[in-house]
Amino acid sequence: MVSTHQEKQVVEDLSPFFLLYGDGTISRFGEDLVSPPSFDPVTGVTSKDIIVSSDTGVSARLYLPKLSSPQTKLPLFIFFHGGAFCMWRASSTGYHQYINSLTSQANVVAVSIDYRRPPEHPLPTAYDDSWDAVKWALSHAEGGGGSDAWLSNHVDFERVYLAGDSAGANIAHNMAMHARGLGEDLKIEGMVLMHPYFWGTDVTKSEAEDPSLASVIGRIWKVVHPTSVGNDDPLINPIGPNSPSLSGIGCRRVLVCVAGKDLLRDRGRRYYEALTGSGWDREAELWVSEGEGHCFFLMDGTSESSKDLMARVTGFVGR
Repeated sequence: MVSTHQEKQVVEDLSPFFLLYGDGTISRFGEDLVSPPSFDPVTGVTSKDIIVSSDTGVSARLYLPKLSSPQTKLPLFIFFHGGAFCMWRASSTGYHQYINSLTSQANVVAVSIDYRRPPEHPLPTAYDDSWDAVKWALSHAEGGGGSDAWLSNHVDFERVYLAGDSAGANIAHNMAMHARGLGEDLKIEGMVLMHPYFWGTDVTKSEAEDPSLASVIGRIWKVVHPTSVGNDDPLINPIGPNSPSLSGIGCRRVLVCVAGKDLLRDRGRRYYEALTGSGWDREAELWVSEGEGHCFFLMDGTSESSKDLMARVTGFVGR
């Protein structure tokens, strides 16, 4: 049904995420709170924003924990935020607080990517931006020519991690698939997928429990990637009929996190099962937060479930 909102025609009501108008623009819900980069006196973490590409304007927010010495070398945690590909930013307060806490607790240098978003920049733009950002970060390894002092001076490039939540976890997976071509000198050590946004033409048991929300989520993909072949596109369905084998994924270890009340939980479980059954002979783990919903840890980082999840992620990275 077509309706009007503020004199503009609404052609897709994808609440609680966004409204799509006939002119191709959207109204995003819940995007009011943003935080500037800063020094956090509680954790000792300092953050700053930096332009990754002057051609596209893509930027990243970097986080540096309190260092024990000027020579300290730490793991690199490259993070992709969620939000159905088209919502929120690296500067969104929930993400800023989460990465600030994770940087302190895991003792990592973090890079949170601010990719361009649909529908203003339809997919695959966010994937392309994210891959450019990964290559930019890795260019700071010895001899790579990168110019940011935090990355050049304080990152151990033998310990690089890709991570994300929801749509950001989807991006992290696709970056790990790209990473197969990086070469032996720039291997990704691990990947953390938190409540990944994967989809498909089939309906899982968890999706059948809430057909209304499942319908909205299923329609989002066509809006954010209008030229996609559909919901079995390998970008959104990594274990679909046309998807490459996960056996060649470009990292050594994988942590898949799902939530017991999340509509997407079966997709995450299937991904874990497909990965471990693919012939990939590295280390994989499935972490389940029972009784919790999608990305609950961004809503309340002080809950016991949030603390448990943070401990598991930081333990995975800190090994």
